[in-house]
Amino acid sequence: MIGLIQRVSSARVEVNNICIAQIDAGLLVLIAVENSDTELDAERLAERICGYRVFGDTADKMNLSVADIHGGVLLVPQFTLAADTDKGMRPSFHPAADPQTGQRLFSLLVDYVAAQGLKPQTGEFGADMQVALINDGPVTFWLQTKRSS
Repeated sequence: MIGLIQRVSSARVEVNNICIAQIDAGLLVLIAVENSDTELDAERLAERICGYRVFGDTADKMNLSVADIHGGVLLVPQFTLAADTDKGMRPSFHPAADPQTGQRLFSLLVDYVAAQGLKPQTGEFGADMQVALINDGPVTFWLQTKRSS
């Protein structure tokens, strides 16, 4: 699984001009499920999202996680992150999981994040979403549960 985490001052998701989710300071995480991903990948990515230290401590060092600061978490499914862009001028989506598997593992990821004491907000799987954010820093990291060889 892939999680593109962005430290934000605020973020929101709209579908059909209606706000379906929003957070104040915390993490906006774009999520892609790859075709080889399992429940273990969802659990591992949830641990990394909740524990990754990207927020400043009193010395302004990145030593605090979103859980430490009691920040918001906005999880947005985005299968295009799983694209193969190695060849040509058009992405191939063969590395992405099928929609049923993607939705199941995305939902499991949401549950795992909630089980760690956070209250995740989510985008809508399969919807045409408009995502707005104020990236704080900017601070952005690519987390992946497994590396391609």
